[in-house]
Amino acid sequence: MEPDQSRSPAYSEPHRPQFHFTPPENWMNDPNGLVYHEGEYHLFYQYNPYGEQWGHMSWGHAVSDDMLHWEHLPVALEEENGIMIFSGSAVVDRQNTSGLGTADNPPMVAVYTGHYTDEDNPRQDQRIAYSLDNGRSWTKYTANPVIDEAMENFRDPKVIWHTETERWIMVVALPTRHKVRFYSSPNLLDWKLESEFGPAGATGGVWECPDLFELPVDGREGESRWVLQVDLNPGSVAGGSGGQYFVGSFDGKTFSRDEHARERTNWVDYGKDFYAVQSFSNMPDNRRVWLAWMNNWQYAGVIPVKPWRGAMTVPRELGLAMTEQGPRLYQQPVPELQQIYKERHQMEDIQLTAGEDVRHDQLRGTAFRMKMTVRMEDAKQFGVRVRKGESEETVIGYDVAQEQLFVDRKKSGEVKVHESFADTVQAAPLETDNQYITLDILVDHSSVEVFANEGRRLITNRIFPRAASDRIELFSRGGTVHIDTLTFWPLKSVWNTAQQQ
Repeated sequence: MEPDQSRSPAYSEPHRPQFHFTPPENWMNDPNGLVYHEGEYHLFYQYNPYGEQWGHMSWGHAVSDDMLHWEHLPVALEEENGIMIFSGSAVVDRQNTSGLGTADNPPMVAVYTGHYTDEDNPRQDQRIAYSLDNGRSWTKYTANPVIDEAMENFRDPKVIWHTETERWIMVVALPTRHKVRFYSSPNLLDWKLESEFGPAGATGGVWECPDLFELPVDGREGESRWVLQVDLNPGSVAGGSGGQYFVGSFDGKTFSRDEHARERTNWVDYGKDFYAVQSFSNMPDNRRVWLAWMNNWQYAGVIPVKPWRGAMTVPRELGLAMTEQGPRLYQQPVPELQQIYKERHQMEDIQLTAGEDVRHDQLRGTAFRMKMTVRMEDAKQFGVRVRKGESEETVIGYDVAQEQLFVDRKKSGEVKVHESFADTVQAAPLETDNQYITLDILVDHSSVEVFANEGRRLITNRIFPRAASDRIELFSRGGTVHIDTLTFWPLKSVWNTAQQQ
């Protein structure tokens, strides 16, 4: 069976995102093997080369110099011999510890889960492949698998270089046990089990797609914590699939969760559509950037799009901020996004009274960024309606009494996708800062991403409105609200040059 190459998508189909990554056609889910090497960002991803539903899992591949404008490349790792290519990560073996390259041409190494398709032998193991031409061609290691624990559920290896112990670390999920395991290796080939972490936090579904990295606290050198991110499906805060994270220490063998961080689950995103997140390895300037599959396993196979199915979030820069509860993660859109700004509209000192709904002619669009600094005064609720049409709207708001950020997509367009698509309003706890909140909103043809209070709280949702639903409306309920500043940028398409102007 060969992939269908007859279609040449124009990236202008209904609901096709214009500044988020999507494959030209067919099914896509988890981001895999995110790595930076020789001026290029590599995005591999779970891909079915043969259709719009999950199956025949392989690694699709694209490259970019800015994490926004992507060049599609041929499938990197293909399913073969009854083994699918499940999720994993990629590293640059700079010192050629594996011996798979040379000192002058160190290999890029992909570490992935081999999933056996034989129903009589259900098992998963960890495998590697390597490239000596910056990811353009790949060779599967002849002695695969490199870890085989004879387990049915054992997947999604994330590999990092641990500087202090000068060895590779792999964190891999034991999904049905609600655990992750840590392995170490001097060469990416021979692995030793070091420890396990879990169960902890939320355990209402299987654990998948772990990530592990170190971040400075408040950007200060010499004060850092380790973050362990683990996905959950189902049982997330918004229902279905989602992500949680733990803050602690890691010594090259064991991850220890901070004592004061044990009281509650830390959710990565409070929306319905943020899953399988992974961060780039080998990034310059010690940046930590990740992106996620913008979907939910509750309805991933029935969202109303074609000839592709699946999208990624915008890449997000990460940091840790000290709070009363200890260090907590924050996320913000990467600054590279400024490259696709169109004309800038700025407004100041907007006063909204109780029950007032306000539209501005300059504020409309189907792909844009909008940032606001808002003082709540005596209002009980404030919000903005985006992608608004005659009968459609997605409501982004803040409820003072509940101290909650929320996104309501019950009237966002095509909502009969699945019974769970619009059954609830997504909400995240959010305190004001002396009655102030900040909102940074990214809207695309079929998505809304909300970053509140400098990215301390996030809600990511897919939406499927009509193209004509392009209005924006501000509202206040129960009192007065004051918008100190509102800045609005329409965003260019990263796919269609005709829409760049």
